[in-house]
Amino acid sequence: MPSGIFAILDDIAMLLDDASAMSKIAAKKTAGILGDDLAVNAEKATGFQASRELPVIWAITKGSLLNKIIILPAALLLSTYMDWLIVPILLLGGAYLCFEGAEKMYEWLAHRFAKNAHGDASHPSSTKKLSEKEKIRSAVRTDFILSIEIIVIALESVMDQQLVMQLLVVSFIALLATVGVYGLVALLVKLDDMGFYLVQYAQSITGLLSTLLTKVGKLLIASLPKLIRLLEFVGTIAMLLVGGGMYVHNIAVVHAGLHFMPTMLASLVAGLVVGSVVLFILHFAPKIKKK
Repeated sequence: MPSGIFAILDDIAMLLDDASAMSKIAAKKTAGILGDDLAVNAEKATGFQASRELPVIWAITKGSLLNKIIILPAALLLSTYMDWLIVPILLLGGAYLCFEGAEKMYEWLAHRFAKNAHGDASHPSSTKKLSEKEKIRSAVRTDFILSIEIIVIALESVMDQQLVMQLLVVSFIALLATVGVYGLVALLVKLDDMGFYLVQYAQSITGLLSTLLTKVGKLLIASLPKLIRLLEFVGTIAMLLVGGGMYVHNIAVVHAGLHFMPTMLASLVAGLVVGSVVLFILHFAPKIKKK
């Protein structure tokens, strides 16, 4: 009996060791999309009142976990029985990401045009102010699309493995994509609080350390608004890159037509084209039809 238990434990240890090795491979393959995921979700989780930042991030994190719970078994079933559906689903998700990126670019350009035309910084009347719940829902929807991409890429890296191995590896990547990404997002949005704490603590001590902590604290406080603006820009570009990349990598005609460009530039161009088309269909075509 004891020998049987030790054999089972040895098998489990070997399985976990193999899963760890396969997880490293899957993590490398999903590193790019995880970076884009961080940029997009950091941009989505900013712009709230300071007292609501962590509750909002927690709400998005719970939505992200639910997304993974839904997507993981669905991806396994699709890859086993209806693998032909995976690419169309990715393309639909890519169209949504491209649309979101193109819409943000349009709003930014419209704001710049209005500012130059009227000499003030007011937003154009077409820009909608979303409530906190609407922003959370938008962030969870975007996370859903990104989660599909992450899980599909991770699953493709272990397709030749047994079902248990696939579950372990993809579950680890899914957990990393949620806990790691939103943990970093929470850290980013609380940089100013960390800065205030350092400044206050520096006042209770003296000497070189006090001066150093004060400077670091003030730097963190001053850098947060600039960091948020940077995240807004990077997050928008990331949505276009991820969405466009789905078309470049999954449609042969698009890949062949843009093969002369660097991969990142090709994805950006494809994202802008797809996003602009969807934006026109949803926003401008109905207005033209009415006129």
